[in-house]
Amino acid sequence: MGQLKKSIKKYLIDAEKQGKWIGRFGNSLIGRKREHRYNKFSGMPIDEKLIVFECFKGRKYTDSPRAIYEYLLGCDEYSSYSFVWCFRDSVMDEFRYVGDNPRTKLVRWGSEDYYRTYATAGYWFTNTRLPAAVGKRKGQIYTQCWHGTPLKKLGLDITTEATESAEETKKAIFSDVRRYDHLISPSAYCSEKLSSAFGLKELGLEHVILETGYPRNDSLADCSPARIKEIRERIGIPEGKKAILYAPTYREDNLTDVGEYGYREPLDMEKLREDLGNEYVILFRTHYFIRDKEKRDRYSGFIIDVSGWQEINELYIAADMLMTDYSSVFFDYSVLRRPVIFYMYDLEYYRDSLRGLYLGLEELPGPVAVNQEELTELIRISDTWFRSDEWQKRIFEFNNRFTYLDDGHASERAVHAVIR
Repeated sequence: MGQLKKSIKKYLIDAEKQGKWIGRFGNSLIGRKREHRYNKFSGMPIDEKLIVFECFKGRKYTDSPRAIYEYLLGCDEYSSYSFVWCFRDSVMDEFRYVGDNPRTKLVRWGSEDYYRTYATAGYWFTNTRLPAAVGKRKGQIYTQCWHGTPLKKLGLDITTEATESAEETKKAIFSDVRRYDHLISPSAYCSEKLSSAFGLKELGLEHVILETGYPRNDSLADCSPARIKEIRERIGIPEGKKAILYAPTYREDNLTDVGEYGYREPLDMEKLREDLGNEYVILFRTHYFIRDKEKRDRYSGFIIDVSGWQEINELYIAADMLMTDYSSVFFDYSVLRRPVIFYMYDLEYYRDSLRGLYLGLEELPGPVAVNQEELTELIRISDTWFRSDEWQKRIFEFNNRFTYLDDGHASERAVHAVIR
C-alpha cells in the first residue's frame, strides 16, 4: 500500500508539471489534507527552546542544518534547548543514532508528530522548501539554509526549458519565501543570485539574507593528514592512488516513467580506465535527486560508488581532484584549493536551452573539457596547469569572490544571529 501511495503521488506531481487538471486537482487535495493535519496543532503554545531540523526534505542528515545542530550541541550556552530531526521512513533506521542524544527526538517526515513539531517549535532550520501547509506562527523563526552557491540558474531566473511552468514555479517559491526570517548566504554573489531567483526584491524581503558563510563548510577547516588518511581508509581508496571525485548534477530533461530523475553516463568508463591506467580511482557521486540503480561492479578497482555516502565534505577532503559539470559542489570544494575540472559535454544545450548559467566559463576555477579526450588530457596534466601562475591567480581571485566567509566559523555566526 505504501508503494502504491508513492506511485500515485509521483504521478500527480508529474501530471501537475505537465499542466494536466488531474495533477492540479490531486495535489490540491493532498495540500488540503496537510493543512488539516497542521491546523490541529496551530493553537498549541510555542516552545521557544525547541528547534526543528530537516535536510533535503527528510532524506539526509548532512549539510548546514547538521552543522548548526552539532554546533548547538557543543555549546553550553544552548544546553537548555531541545531538538527534533525529521526523517523519512526510508532513512529513519539509518539515522536512528541521531536520537541517542537525550535532548534530541526523531519524527517521521509528514506524520502527525511532524506537523505538531512545526506548529510548536520556536526555531526551524532546513535546506529545501517546506510544505506549503506548514504555516509559520507569530514568534516562530524560520531559517532557510539553502544548499549551495548556484552556477546553474535557479527558480524565477530560469527562462529556458523547465520542469514546472513559470506560474507554478513562482507559486511554490513564494509560498516558502514569505515565511523566511533568515536566508543563509555564503557570499555577496550568492545573496544577489538567491534574491533574484527567489523574488526577494519583489516581495520586499531582501533584508532576510544573512551572509555568514555556509555552516556546512566549517568541517572543511580540518584537513589534517591524519583526518584525510582516516577518511580515505573508510572509503576504501587504495594507498598511493589519486582519487577523483566525480559529481555531476541531474538533468531536468531526463525523467523516468515513474517521475524520477534518471542518469545517462556521458563517459566511456572503460576507455577512461584504460587511458588513466592504475594511477587513479574515481569516487562516483550522483545528485541526490537521482535514484540511480546502475551497477558499477564491472569497474571494480577503478570506480567507488559513493552516492550513498552521507557527508559529502568527507568526500571533498578525501579527493585529490574534483570533476563536475554544472553542480554547485565546486564552490565548496574550492575552499580546499585543489584542482577542479569541468566536463561540459552538453554546454551549448544546457546553457542556452535547458537551464542557463550565471557565470561565464572564464570565471570558473578550473578548465573546461567538452569531450572525453580533452577531459583525459586535463586529468593527466593537472599538476602542471593547476600550479601555473595563471591558474593560481584565477583560483585566488575565485576564492576571494565566492568563499571568503568559509573560514570554519559560519555555524557560530549563523547561530548567534538567529537564536535570541
